[in-house]
Amino acid sequence: MRSVTTPRQTVLRFLAAPTDVGTGTQVHTGRILEWIDKAAYALAAGWSGGYAVTAYVGNIRFSRPVISGELIEVSARLVHTGSTSMHIQCDVRACDPVTLDYRHCAECLVVFIAVRDGAPTPVPPWTPASRLEIHESDEAVMRIGLRKDIEQAMAEQTYSVEGTAPRSTLRFLAAPGDFNWGGNAHGGRIMSWIDDAANLCATRWSGTPCTSVYAGGVRFYHPVKIGHVVEVEARLLHTGHETMHVSVHVSSGEATSPERTLTTHCLTVCAALGPDGRPTPVPRWAPVSAEDHALDEHARHLIRLRGRGRVTGPVRALA
Repeated sequence: MRSVTTPRQTVLRFLAAPTDVGTGTQVHTGRILEWIDKAAYALAAGWSGGYAVTAYVGNIRFSRPVISGELIEVSARLVHTGSTSMHIQCDVRACDPVTLDYRHCAECLVVFIAVRDGAPTPVPPWTPASRLEIHESDEAVMRIGLRKDIEQAMAEQTYSVEGTAPRSTLRFLAAPGDFNWGGNAHGGRIMSWIDDAANLCATRWSGTPCTSVYAGGVRFYHPVKIGHVVEVEARLLHTGHETMHVSVHVSSGEATSPERTLTTHCLTVCAALGPDGRPTPVPRWAPVSAEDHALDEHARHLIRLRGRGRVTGPVRALA
């Protein structure tokens, strides 16, 4: 993997390997999220001059599949700094290594917090200069308010045994390869777990292969430590014509204790795929209990909130 670094931008370039593939020849969207987190971390660590942790990932849009053997370019660009935070725009492009005709595949905004001795620490401020930089910074600031609205909407929901919606749960022991040198699980690895659980839930409901087309509101509350038992629960909230909105909660705790702490929460939109690999209609899920109806309306509310942001193209059309 080759990296090119400038003060406010990092670009990683590498070939997508067969081990990155989910089904067929397409790279698992969870692996793409890991690539994004690595590029964003490289930039955050370089800008802050030390350790940094993923605090939030929002507006993740997948515009086209990545194929094994393609040349991948993951760029991370600083667009705004807070007192301890770095807001980083990430873009993924891929191409045939022979033609070098790059095409856009995914994008998102990642927020990292600089940490020293276990506590947030100030970062060097960045001042936008060009009109484009000012526009990107203003958009990042706008999304701070939108992010708070999304976080509040997600935090207010109740997930209990009263809900009748389909759900899937993954449970496993966090492995040493999941962790960074700070002793915490990589944010990208956690997002990969979320993607796995969401797609499992969606696939079971639709009866077809599925792929993630959007993920948002990825909020990291507590770190996952080495040796923790990790539980990833995905629950269907709402179905569109070709999509399924799935809420995913990640909890973890010591193997010797039954107690689990919520570490991450996310909403993922999965599209069902037909035999030709194109989106196909999914069975409609009808809410039954009061909790079901509340969560279905919650998903609709999040769709409206996303409409205030930059969600365009395939995701809005599918949602």
